[in-house]
Amino acid sequence: MDILQSITLGLIQGTTEWLPISSTGHLRIAEYFFGLTVPLLFDVLLHFGTLLVTLIYFRVAIKNVLISLWHRDFRSEDGKLILPIIVGSVPTALMAATIGEQLDSYFSTLLWLGVWFIITGSILFASKFSTERKDTITLPMALLIGVMQGLSIIPSVSRSGFTIATLLLLGVRKEIAFKFSFLLSIPAVIGALGLTLYQEHDALTVAGIGNLELAVALAVTVAISFLALKLLEKSLAAKKFYLFSIYCFIAGAVMFALAAFGF
Repeated sequence: MDILQSITLGLIQGTTEWLPISSTGHLRIAEYFFGLTVPLLFDVLLHFGTLLVTLIYFRVAIKNVLISLWHRDFRSEDGKLILPIIVGSVPTALMAATIGEQLDSYFSTLLWLGVWFIITGSILFASKFSTERKDTITLPMALLIGVMQGLSIIPSVSRSGFTIATLLLLGVRKEIAFKFSFLLSIPAVIGALGLTLYQEHDALTVAGIGNLELAVALAVTVAISFLALKLLEKSLAAKKFYLFSIYCFIAGAVMFALAAFGF
């Protein structure tokens, strides 16, 4: 991997992690055409960069959740998110631990990337017809969102797209859906990072990826992330979130075409 490739992968991760168009799917596509065999640890470390952005961007909400947890206050606006975050993290962790590797490897072909881009686009488009009427995320809803987050192990499934769109379809206000989606991602990314570091601690060295290439990719990821996250928030506020479905439909069609031509 050279520096230009590191910059490209950082730009892809920093943009597509936030926008509902699947960061893993785009990374896999870029790695495929670069001819790179990149260990999972590299992708997970790029997700660590976006985790840092999440902690900064949602620092006030995170602080309020922790204060509410300390005081066992489950009735304040952010305190109401504590139990749903805990409950929603359970199915994500179970899916990652039991079938995560199988989902990741089986659906990594161009054909399957196309299929799941289309599915992601369909869910995003369906959110156009949602009606905001709920200020609370119930525990059954949290379980469902945890499953949707777990499905993002599949390349070309957007974690933010699946979770936010599903919350909107359940009638949750867009501001709460936006906040909950990314707060729920924090334990998932931390867990994935810890597990992958344990399993693949020397994978970057074996793959020939140096500290400089990793540092450059992380720096670019963090730098572009703030812009992408702000764009997502504005698209939700303007009720234009569903428009990202157009991109997913086009990406799916391109994957189908590439698979048909034998790539």
